[in-house]
Amino acid sequence: MKMARAVVIALALMTFLGCSKESDSLKIGAVLSVTGPASFLGEPEKNTLLLLQDEINAKGGVEGRKVQVIVYDDESDVNKCVMAAKKLIEQDKVAVVLGPSISGNTLAISKFFAPAKIPLVSCSAAEKIVKPVDPWVFNTPQLDRHAVGKILADAKKKGFAKIAILTVSDGYGQAGRAVLQELVPAQGLTLVADEVFGPKDTDMSAQLTKIKGSAPDAIICWGTNPGPAVVARNRAQLGITTPLYMSHGVASKKFIELAGESAEGIILPAGRLVAVSQVPDGHPQKALLTKYVDDYTKKYGTPPSTFGGHAYDAFALVIEAVKLGKSIKSEDIRANLEKITNMPGTAGVYTMTPENHNGLNEDAFLMVVIEKGDWKVVD
Repeated sequence: MKMARAVVIALALMTFLGCSKESDSLKIGAVLSVTGPASFLGEPEKNTLLLLQDEINAKGGVEGRKVQVIVYDDESDVNKCVMAAKKLIEQDKVAVVLGPSISGNTLAISKFFAPAKIPLVSCSAAEKIVKPVDPWVFNTPQLDRHAVGKILADAKKKGFAKIAILTVSDGYGQAGRAVLQELVPAQGLTLVADEVFGPKDTDMSAQLTKIKGSAPDAIICWGTNPGPAVVARNRAQLGITTPLYMSHGVASKKFIELAGESAEGIILPAGRLVAVSQVPDGHPQKALLTKYVDDYTKKYGTPPSTFGGHAYDAFALVIEAVKLGKSIKSEDIRANLEKITNMPGTAGVYTMTPENHNGLNEDAFLMVVIEKGDWKVVD
């Protein structure tokens, strides 16, 4: 009997020590498109998370615990994204998951998190990710609705009345298309053309020719690289001079690089990270943006992109939620994400609520024009 009791006590002690060891660190999972067509999103996101992990651990971690970031590369593939998300939830037992990089991939895995009772903080921008609200799903980029609102306000200010849209047929593009179809007429403008291109298409001349025939005052292209760069080049080749707006999905120097001289004069909404030097010193984001750019550039030899900023904000929101609740439990992180108020990030100033799992508004955007191969703030 004594021997049996000793064995039970030993097993209990081992279990306790194992649990204690597991709770010593905050395990943050991430599914990102580090390689593949969307690597321009996922690579800076991964770099950012590793940078932040090292920075916070050098300061002792959060609430006395080290942070462990586990990153899986979905290679820009939805099926690999699904497998990676399940591995983080079922095998790695992470407290929270960040990403994915792509809206379609986020929508494919978001259903896994409520049953697992683990929060997901996506780095993707489609409005469908957070509307309607899933208690366990959040995202950090400015929403499609915010971007469309800024574009249409600029168009109306310039006296444009007839709008043509050209959108990519993936999750991000079609989410943006739905908002454009809703808000263009709601803003008193006329939608004169509605064309679509595929994510792998290499020539959009046919769509642009149709659009030209509708005589719009402005064209709005919605997508992520490389498609929008093809649109910009085809527009120039066809001699179309109609003003061209892009979405925030191309708010990185990669777009300018891909589009070349054809990018000149293109207008889009973007976060302040693309033009830190043009942000006033008193702005609540200025110090954070300056530090992020300096730290990232020092470590990786190149400035961060808007998309790396989405991962920065996801990580920062999780850390803030842990501090608010003084807990690394998944349920507590989820509950405290909804309590974050006026927290500066790279994309804007976040105020989350149970009804708002994005926390931003149109003020998170600037309107910028591409001029001489760089961003110039116009609003």
